[in-house]
Amino acid sequence: MNGAGAMRRIDILLASELSGGLAAFRHDDFDVVLHRWTNFAELPLIEGALWVFIDWVLPEMSGLELCRRLRADPLTAHAHVTMVLEEDNLEDRKRALRMGADDYVVGPLKRTTLLDRVLGSSLGEQEGTGIRAVAQGDLTVDLAAFQARWQGRPIPLMPNELRLLRYFIEHPGRVFSRTQLISALGKQEPPVDERTVDVWIGRLRRALKTAGAGNPLRTVRSLGYVFDTL
Repeated sequence: MNGAGAMRRIDILLASELSGGLAAFRHDDFDVVLHRWTNFAELPLIEGALWVFIDWVLPEMSGLELCRRLRADPLTAHAHVTMVLEEDNLEDRKRALRMGADDYVVGPLKRTTLLDRVLGSSLGEQEGTGIRAVAQGDLTVDLAAFQARWQGRPIPLMPNELRLLRYFIEHPGRVFSRTQLISALGKQEPPVDERTVDVWIGRLRRALKTAGAGNPLRTVRSLGYVFDTL
């Protein structure tokens, strides 16, 4: 989902460090955004076709278990999952594919290898197969139309506020710090001041109140913000 003209997007989640860096770039009519994914409990905002590269061994859990969790989560069920094996072992390959991986590579993973895999495929092949809208009660974000609605009526929002609302709806009841929200929206480069988040929240609150949706965004002192379910 991309609301900016003809450009489409690919999101790449990486469960480990990547040799060659994480700089975003453009390829033909695609924006390619790479995310270093360290807290597996929280996904960044996914706005395009999703690719995930998982190491066979991770500090918190096995790569197989993380793959199982991705397939069980509706936000990531349609992702293209690549398992990064420590060695080219036939049994490991079979286990990875049985657990839901689409393919595999032998590590260590390098940026050139990763991009060859992604850019050499049918780009955007997952577009149209994933979630098209997210909702809490009467509050909906239509991903295809890049539009928020309250009880079916459009809510005028600027792009950052709309993306922020979508992220909150996808993670109700969870407290996020300003730093976490900046990271989730992919705003680390160039850096965004934490107080900018307060501006986004203020605009979003005013728009929701004006639309009749009340104020589901609650400030948690010294911690950040939480979206209370409606």
